[in-house]
Amino acid sequence: MRLSAQTVILGALLLGPSHAALAQDRALGERLFNQSCVVCHKPPQITSGAYAPALSLNTLGGKADIIHETIANGTPRMPGFKIQFTPGEIDSIVAYIKTVPAPAQAAAPRKGGGGGGLD
Repeated sequence: MRLSAQTVILGALLLGPSHAALAQDRALGERLFNQSCVVCHKPPQITSGAYAPALSLNTLGGKADIIHETIANGTPRMPGFKIQFTPGEIDSIVAYIKTVPAPAQAAAPRKGGGGGGLD
């Protein structure tokens, strides 16, 4: 069975952006994230904590529109980036954040000093 050129083009349009375009979008988002977001959202050293929460695919319930709005307009503790980044660049950052796995939950400290540590 031969497919016509129109069928192939229609199929490509229905499938949306190519994987290469998505990969480029995420790569741009990762680069922008590393330039502007890492300073607060990643720990500066292994032994120190981050200044802001770690970002992942679960950030703000995983809702891309809310993540975009938060990056653009900021929060009381975070500056907005709508002047620094275009809406498309913010979408790229959101696309990258949605690829970051959620951090593993740290074990809660034990209460009651039953271990050999310095409780």
